[in-house]
Amino acid sequence: MRERATSALLFVPPVLLILVLGGIWVVIVVGVLVALASREAFQLLGAAGQPALIPLGIVLALAVAVDAASVEGAEPTLMLLTGVGIVLAAVGAFLRPDPRDGFATWMGTVFGAVYVGMLGFVVRLGSEAPAVPTDAPLATLGGERLFLALLVFGVWSYDTGAYLVGKRFGRTKFLTHISPSKTYAGLLGGIVAATVVVTALWWAAGQPIVLGVPLGIVLALAAQAGDLAESMLKRAAGAKDSSALIPGHGGVLDRIDSFLFAAPVVTLYVLAVGGISSAA
Repeated sequence: MRERATSALLFVPPVLLILVLGGIWVVIVVGVLVALASREAFQLLGAAGQPALIPLGIVLALAVAVDAASVEGAEPTLMLLTGVGIVLAAVGAFLRPDPRDGFATWMGTVFGAVYVGMLGFVVRLGSEAPAVPTDAPLATLGGERLFLALLVFGVWSYDTGAYLVGKRFGRTKFLTHISPSKTYAGLLGGIVAATVVVTALWWAAGQPIVLGVPLGIVLALAAQAGDLAESMLKRAAGAKDSSALIPGHGGVLDRIDSFLFAAPVVTLYVLAVGGISSAA
């Protein structure tokens, strides 16, 4: 958790730059992250007994990410490409001599692609974010930047709050069979920190404060679930990190695992509730 909190500080400048640039730069960065993280996920799945067709899996993960991004006018084609990718994964698995190995390969390829491809919801959140009222405190930033910032800083604040509170007050642990360092105190501290940050940004986007509080709680729980999901995968694979790509901080998957779960949850909430509150 300490590395996760520290990495948030290290990656603030480049992420802020990407948020300021917005548009195509967000798409490019998400695409690169999906390609790198999916390779790491497939390697972990292989070590955990779920082999995958890695090159095909990476392409399929990118297709899933683009589909999750909901590129206007391309939805039917992207769904078709995703379906074809699943078929090709099955055909490739046919070549495995043992049907059980072949089935595991098919499932590993499809699961890994869908798992990492959910990062594409980051793009959808930015592109379909509701309009920000002109009298909102940070209206000049626009909906894309504000709601992407809400997601990014909400997740980072959860990690930081969970680490600081857990280190100081953490006694009772939970789910130690997945991650031995998680404590209930850290969980509560992370929820409070994320809720404060998310509610503040939600208000800055001209949305009712009362609707920002549940979003902060939901984001925090989703971020924690994403962290635990990757921890379970790493434990099954007998690995400490997803890779050694980032010295001292593990791999790309280690840095984005919380976003894989938080992005679709926040996107759904913002599109459903943000639109209503903006219209009001």
